[in-house]
Amino acid sequence: MNRTTFASILQEHFTLNLPDYLATLRQMVEINSFTANAAGVNELGQVTATLFAQLGFKAEFVQSAMPNYGKHLVLTRNGRTNQTIGLVSHLDTVFPAEEEIRNNFHWREEGDLIYGPGTVDIKGGTVLIYMMLDALSTHAPEQFEAINWVILIDAAEEAEAEDFGQLCIDRLEGPDTLACLIFEGGSKVDDTYQVVVARKGMAVFQVITEGRSSHAGSFHPNGANAVVQMAHTILKLSAMTDYSRDVTVNVGTMRGGVVTNRVPHEAESWLEMRTFRPEVYDETVNKILALDGEADVVSSADGFACTVDVNLYRKTPPWARNEATDRLFELWREAGADLGFTVLPEERGGLSDGNHFWQRIPSLDGLGPSGGNAHCSERSEDGSKDQEFALVSSFVPKATLNTMAVLRLIGAFNGSA
Repeated sequence: MNRTTFASILQEHFTLNLPDYLATLRQMVEINSFTANAAGVNELGQVTATLFAQLGFKAEFVQSAMPNYGKHLVLTRNGRTNQTIGLVSHLDTVFPAEEEIRNNFHWREEGDLIYGPGTVDIKGGTVLIYMMLDALSTHAPEQFEAINWVILIDAAEEAEAEDFGQLCIDRLEGPDTLACLIFEGGSKVDDTYQVVVARKGMAVFQVITEGRSSHAGSFHPNGANAVVQMAHTILKLSAMTDYSRDVTVNVGTMRGGVVTNRVPHEAESWLEMRTFRPEVYDETVNKILALDGEADVVSSADGFACTVDVNLYRKTPPWARNEATDRLFELWREAGADLGFTVLPEERGGLSDGNHFWQRIPSLDGLGPSGGNAHCSERSEDGSKDQEFALVSSFVPKATLNTMAVLRLIGAFNGSA
C-alpha cells in the first residue's frame, strides 16, 4: 500500500461523502441528549447503533451506574486477528432542552461554521469515527476486517460518572489492544493540528463552616460568624492557585446565612482543584485537606470558635505524559508529515474519559473535528458571546490524518512511501 496514493484516495472519499456525513451529524445534533435526559440519550444511542450497523457492528447497551442517566453504547466488530483498537466518544451534552429553546440554539450553518449542541463536543467526534471506519471498509477492507474494533460511547461523560472508565478497561485491557482513541474535539490552526497527550486531574471538595448564631443588633458579640470563617478559608484556598505549576483551585459555589439580622451559624462551599503532575496533584490535595479544623473566627463575648470541616468528595487523577501515549502521538506526527500537516502534542486542562483508563490502555485524545465554544449556548449581537460550533473544513483533513495514522498503527504501510 502506497502512502501517498492512499492518502489521495481517502481525501477524495471523504470529500465526496462529506454531505452525507454532515447530514448524519445534523440528525444527531437535533436530538437533545442532555445528560439528565435519559430518553434523549438513549434515542441518540439507537440512531448511532443503526449507523454503525451498516459497517457490521453489533450493538450492546449497558445501563449507566447512575440509574437516572441513559445507557452506554458498546459497538463491536470482530476481526480475523486478535489485534484490538478501541474508539471512544460520548452521547450526552450539557444543554437541557429548555436552554436550547431559550437561546435558539440549534443546527445552523454559517460559512465554514456549523453551530449546534454537540457539534464539536462530541457528536462530531462520533461522525469522525464513522468516516474513518467507512473509508477503511471501502478502500482497505483487508486491514479493516483484520482488526477487532470496539467503539465505546459514554452516556454520562459530561456528568463525570466514572463507571464508563471501568467498562472501557473491561472491554479493552490486554496485550492485543493497540490503542484506545478518544474523539474529543481537536485544535486546528491552518495546517497545524494538536492531539491531546495529557490532561489535568481534578479533585472536588466540600467545605462546611459552623459557628454560633445571635441577634445581629442586640447580641452581635455573642455570635461566631460562619460566613466570615468561610471567607477566611476561601482566601486560603484561592491562594493555593499557582499558574507557574499549572495548579488551579477554584471555589465554585458558596452559600451561608439566612437573613441579614442574624449572625450566620453555617456556610458551605464546593471547590475543585486541577493540575497536570501527579506529585503536584497529591501535594495540593493534602494542602487542601490540611485546612480541616483550621478555624480563626471566634465570638468576642466568650471565645466560642467556629469549626471548619473539609471533605474530599471525588478524585480524578491526572492523565500524565507517558511513553505509551507518546508512542501513539509519534504515529500521528509521522502521518501528519506525510500529509503536509504539523501535528503537535497538547496538554489540556479539561477531563475526558481517558483520565480513567490511560494507565491501563495506551490512549490518545483530541482526535475529533475542530471547533470552538464547547459548552456554550448563548450568543449576542456584539459577538462577545457565541455558541458551540464545528469547522466543516476540519472534517476531511482530520479524518484523513486519523485513518493514515491508524494504518501506521496496524503496520499496513511497512515502510512504503
